[in-house]
Amino acid sequence: MNNTTISFIKEDPWRIFRIMAEFVDSFEVLSQVGPGVTIFGSARTRPTDPYYQATMALGKAFAKHNLAVITGGGPGIMEAANKGARSVKGKSVGLNIELPHEQSGNRYANIPIHFHYFFSRKVCFVKYSIGFVFMPGGFGTLDEFFEVLTLVQTQRIPRFPMILFGRDYWKGLLQWMKVTLDKGKFISPGDLDLFTITDDPQEAIDIILDYERRVGPPDIMPKAFA
Repeated sequence: MNNTTISFIKEDPWRIFRIMAEFVDSFEVLSQVGPGVTIFGSARTRPTDPYYQATMALGKAFAKHNLAVITGGGPGIMEAANKGARSVKGKSVGLNIELPHEQSGNRYANIPIHFHYFFSRKVCFVKYSIGFVFMPGGFGTLDEFFEVLTLVQTQRIPRFPMILFGRDYWKGLLQWMKVTLDKGKFISPGDLDLFTITDDPQEAIDIILDYERRVGPPDIMPKAFA
């Protein structure tokens, strides 16, 4: 065991306090925000892209209905959602993560929170949301999709609306899931019904607003985090 490894291990007790601080700070802020909708998607999407424009429309609509719009706080799709929410003076939350080469916070998040650890940030996405929209994105977007899907499938959180936006983008993955996972019986019957795919911003908006009307205010803490 070299000196670097020994030093890393000795720092573990102090690392716990840093993790606790991230949870305390973020919970304190987000508990005052109210129910929100998290929008995931690529940091690389340009403002001229139709998905950027659709995301702005989603952010604006959710904010108009007094739902906080929560994103990863970066550029691209995240910026579009925060920009839409802020344009109508809504609650525009950016959960920004420290990355070595890529991400800096966008200026449209009027409630910015900064994270060092991915896992504490991911808890906050789920804990304070009543619905999720997954726009086209990369590994991070896919990671969040399967994480939330697994929490819903295993009933660790309520069956919140999960919306995959962009049929052309998602169709290859969905086909693989049907042929390999569903037909191979690696998942349970009906698991592919846990999410909705659409190209229509209004359909995405209606699904989440309908859920809010039917279910009412969310619990403070889903049992996954109790």
